[in-house]
Amino acid sequence: LSILLSLLVPAHTTRSPNCGGILTPSGLSYDLTDFGGLPTVRAARDCTSVCAGLHLHFCSSRNQINSVKVAELSLSLIPDTGLRLTIDVDLGITPAPSTTKVMRLSILADLHVEMNPEGNLELVTSACKPTVEEMQSTEEIERSTPPKSSSSDMDKEINIDKICLEVSKLLLLPNEQLISLTAQFPITPSCRVQYLPLAAPVFSEQGITISLQTTFQVAGVAIPLPVSPVPFSMPEPVSSSPSHLTLAFSEHFYTSLFFALETAGAFNMTILSPLTTATIAQKITQMGSLFQEDLPVMLRAVLRSSPRVVLEEGKAALKLFLTIHVGAGSPAFQSFLSVNADISAGLLLSITDTKMTISAAVIEDIELSLAASDVGPVPAALLEELFLPTIREEVPAQTNVVLSEGIFLPHVSSFTYTDVSVVIHKDYVLVPCNLELQARTG
Repeated sequence: LSILLSLLVPAHTTRSPNCGGILTPSGLSYDLTDFGGLPTVRAARDCTSVCAGLHLHFCSSRNQINSVKVAELSLSLIPDTGLRLTIDVDLGITPAPSTTKVMRLSILADLHVEMNPEGNLELVTSACKPTVEEMQSTEEIERSTPPKSSSSDMDKEINIDKICLEVSKLLLLPNEQLISLTAQFPITPSCRVQYLPLAAPVFSEQGITISLQTTFQVAGVAIPLPVSPVPFSMPEPVSSSPSHLTLAFSEHFYTSLFFALETAGAFNMTILSPLTTATIAQKITQMGSLFQEDLPVMLRAVLRSSPRVVLEEGKAALKLFLTIHVGAGSPAFQSFLSVNADISAGLLLSITDTKMTISAAVIEDIELSLAASDVGPVPAALLEELFLPTIREEVPAQTNVVLSEGIFLPHVSSFTYTDVSVVIHKDYVLVPCNLELQARTG
């Protein structure tokens, strides 16, 4: 029982979001008015197939649909519920030579988002109501006479099941894109990240809010993340923001990322020092008894405690807790000093397309202390004189090699981010941005 409880408790405590996003009404308009990237022409073709599902008197062999014009294709937010899809299509019908009737097909469909058993978000239709009415024909326009058919007569001709089935087919592409949200993305060759929704999105007047949790795999094995000391919730959106989307990342998100990289061994560094055993022997006389020949000195750094990311207003910092083994010899490395190095370096955050680039700036603060020695006591001042310049230069440089690929942000296929800004607050980072539909090939 105790073993089972020990397995269950961490699983429960880590089920909390550490990032998320708010799709604003303007973003919804851009993202979904063309319905998951369907250009209007494509939507018009799809609406033609929708019409074919109607059992109307003008969809018979005696009539021909010779034009399809999408008058409206839009989505609107229904707070606390979901979305409303509105489609108005004008159909040009030729029932007889030289006569063209225009029929207005109107469809109102209510949509909501739910989580399916696989953990993916899915758009589903909760209500669907199609109506049709006859507009003026070319003959009637010339005579300035009203249309003869009433909308109620035509409503009786609609096969609701078929038209609503066709409407549900319009959701196939957006749902494919929603599945891509939970894809695994590479960070390093052995480390991958995945964003998982914890619940269905929340619909409000401000937009659509989704809470996500990152999971990391190292060498194909999911790693348990450190428990966040503070529960994270999406900050309230700024109502005046013109951005399509605002992404938010908690301090725990960044700490988890560095924890995953630590687990993958990415911060184990080998640094070639400009010193040799002979030059160090000039400062530490006991060196002479360990190394009879002059050898290059190497620094091998390992993390003795997990890295931490600290977010303050307008500033991000990375704290590394290293033990640096100083030694010589190849291939048999012989360590003669171990130095603890507590390092604080500024972090720079930027976005390109759908990736966040993270880089360590210059070291702002560093503290060296002797951890172990085979050459007797070494004062802190001498440690700094011998090793501080190399550590200052090489640790940020090698850290940036690890971080150079960046980390993919949560996104769906076919869309990228533009007009991006990064705003650092205490405990979290906001990324306001706009959406851009990428051109399709083929």
